[in-house]
Amino acid sequence: MVRSFFSLRAAGYRFNLVGLIGFCLVAGWAIVALSAPLIIPYPIGEIVDYDYFGPISGQFWLGSDYLGRDILSRILMGARYTVGISLLAVMISCSVGVTLGMTAAVIGGWLDTLLSRFLDALNSIPSKLFGLVVVAGIGSSIPVLVCTLAVIYTPGAYRFARALSVNINTMDFVTVSRARGEGTFFLIRSEILPNIIGPVLADLGLRFVFIVLLLSGLSFLGLGVQPPNADWGALVRENIGGLPFGAPAVMFPSIAIASLTIGVNLLIDNLPQKIRDRSQ
Repeated sequence: MVRSFFSLRAAGYRFNLVGLIGFCLVAGWAIVALSAPLIIPYPIGEIVDYDYFGPISGQFWLGSDYLGRDILSRILMGARYTVGISLLAVMISCSVGVTLGMTAAVIGGWLDTLLSRFLDALNSIPSKLFGLVVVAGIGSSIPVLVCTLAVIYTPGAYRFARALSVNINTMDFVTVSRARGEGTFFLIRSEILPNIIGPVLADLGLRFVFIVLLLSGLSFLGLGVQPPNADWGALVRENIGGLPFGAPAVMFPSIAIASLTIGVNLLIDNLPQKIRDRSQ
């Protein structure tokens, strides 16, 4: 990580301390999500403590949960679901939304009107209500959660990308490319996308935070990842009975959610200056 940091600085990317802290938080949770099965001290479903809501100790670094399972192991494995589901959903929603937004801006006409009206109607449905209805009706599984979260946040990504692309589409260099006879795909790939990539990356990070919070909310209501697996929202829900006792099993999953969302916000608010310059 240190070598990559200095390589980026040599390439002209200017970081500040706050952005680096955010990057370290996000990268740390990403590494945990990838390596969780290798580093958990106990199997996530195994009862290893005879005392429920056990305190922090040398054997259980973050205490135990309401059944006596190691909460550190469950948080580490929960990172795979929280980070993995949220990242996959935001990649799908932003890829689809940005592609449709740029296409609608370049082509215009009936395609722009049709896409805008349809996605505006979809965007008018409250996100949490839509997620509750779909997951409760179809059932809770990882593919359903990913698709539901992606559908919820695609309209916002579309509107954001379309607004940026409409402005770029009126500029002289796009007019020259169109006069040369360049096709729609070339205009999108070579003229529009490079000039909106900075704001799109910032928007992607923001939507990732929204998806993490929505997924945690669904899991808190029992409609997220199902037992014995759990994401961080489910860990808070299943251990909520320990809140009056100040149990670590309730506090540390909440801290994990907060650290990830704060880290992403710090990162996107302090993107390297060269990335910002490319969008201007």
